[in-house]
Amino acid sequence: MIDLSGVAKVIILVGAIMVMMGIIVLFADRIPWLGKLPGDIYIQRENFTFYFPVMTCIIVSILLSVIFYFITKR
Repeated sequence: MIDLSGVAKVIILVGAIMVMMGIIVLFADRIPWLGKLPGDIYIQRENFTFYFPVMTCIIVSILLSVIFYFITKR
């Protein structure tokens, strides 16, 4: 017999992560500093625009690392 309790926990975790991502996407435009931090690269020329949110990516990475650390901590 296959133990489905582990699979069920993974499905619940994936669903919770998807709900959190949906909420973030829904309210992302209401976070004024998101994507406009010092260190974000923004170059605009006549026919060219380049944008890479370096600091925003670093902060999001740190937050996700802390969240996943506490989720997986036993």
